[in-house]
Amino acid sequence: MCNEYSLKMDTATIVQDLAAVSIEARFSEGAPNIAARDSIRITDSAPILRTVEGEGGTADLVQRRWSWPGPGGRPVYNFRSDGREFATGRCLIIVDGFYEFTDPADPARKRKDKWLFTRAGESWFCIAGIWRTAPEVGEAFTMLTTAPGPDIAPYHDRQVAILDRADWAAWLDPSVSAKTLLKPLPAGSLTVEQVS
Repeated sequence: MCNEYSLKMDTATIVQDLAAVSIEARFSEGAPNIAARDSIRITDSAPILRTVEGEGGTADLVQRRWSWPGPGGRPVYNFRSDGREFATGRCLIIVDGFYEFTDPADPARKRKDKWLFTRAGESWFCIAGIWRTAPEVGEAFTMLTTAPGPDIAPYHDRQVAILDRADWAAWLDPSVSAKTLLKPLPAGSLTVEQVS
């Protein structure tokens, strides 16, 4: 599953694009300094947008750790969404691309092939996530996964739950059923390129 992604968008662009879909971003901890990164990995801090309780249409843009410790201390960085509703702790994970890895096409090579997936026609997008407080690490988030759509299926048997822009605000509203929002994307929604 996805264990690396990228984000090179600045805070002002993110806030402007959120406003275009009726989400007002606030900064309870000050405006985050979002450094452009080609590689965000498990346990790194990265920006998420989460609901502000009691303030419909307002969301808090904060930086949090990707993954919390699970059984045996293994990081929980992906979480199956199948059949779940997620009544609390929903968040949007802001990305401009994510990576998947496959066995090398050349069996003589030891390193896996690395593939970058981006959203067709969009400079950045959101993955559905959940956040929680873990005693060992504080507040942390994980990416939700679904069955793969046709763009991902040749590379992996699961995919991160990518939300349409029109569904971002709905995801932050726990009264909206997760089952109506978390689904594989149709063919042509993602572009893919092999990267080194």
